[in-house]
Amino acid sequence: MIIGIDIGSTITKAVSIESGRVIRKIKTRAADVVTSATGAFGKMLVEHDITLGEIQNIMITGAGATKIKNNLFGIPTEKVDEMTAIGIGGMFLSGKDNIIITNIGTGTAIIEARKDRISHLGGSGVGGGTILGLAKKLLSLSSFSDIMELAASGNLNHVDLLLEDIVETDISFLDKESTASNFGKMLDTAGHEDIALGILNMVYQVIGVLSVFVAKSKNLDRVIVTGRGGDNSIGKQILTHITRMYGIAFEYPADAEYTTAIGAGLSKH
Repeated sequence: MIIGIDIGSTITKAVSIESGRVIRKIKTRAADVVTSATGAFGKMLVEHDITLGEIQNIMITGAGATKIKNNLFGIPTEKVDEMTAIGIGGMFLSGKDNIIITNIGTGTAIIEARKDRISHLGGSGVGGGTILGLAKKLLSLSSFSDIMELAASGNLNHVDLLLEDIVETDISFLDKESTASNFGKMLDTAGHEDIALGILNMVYQVIGVLSVFVAKSKNLDRVIVTGRGGDNSIGKQILTHITRMYGIAFEYPADAEYTTAIGAGLSKH
């Protein structure tokens, strides 16, 4: 058995892998990365009645992996490059071996994954952390679920400048409901729900358009969305609108938030 652990900046995910199959998944949150990593490992053992002797290797990755200097609990512990782990995990979950992966976490990374090569093509500092930071400052909200609930009743016409506000016809492939400027209108009457939706819209439009440009540059017609940001109903609606404009499909594999942990574990095979 191999344990793959993705030590993130806020949440740590762990998976157990046997014979190339993902058997168990857990996640934890802690104030520091060492506590989070060891807590995730301990939770995996306790909740699933695993003994230390059953584990051959621990494969760690993510922002906090550099803090782990030695073997964990006497078990051989190896570090895996995070972008490599995302690529391996994305290919495994999607069942494809020539893909663009957009991993949405606190920020966003875009990876080209192929059988013979995994390349980190770039990304953006815009991601889930952007949504939380802006919502905390503008809306006094720190809970993602509260932001989503508020945004569900928002109206983008109250905050974003749309093409229909400045032209009478479509422009090129852009319809009149396309955004001309995020937060470019901002009515005095805009409510918190409108601002919440505007924040989500801006973040997912940036991520979506960057992903489209990368996919087109590689002559691919789809993007695999991984990370916690892929499990966002409003975000998916925004990316669907981008698909209609650009013809690039976004796919959301099951267990996408465990992509990096899975890739770390599978890198040993």
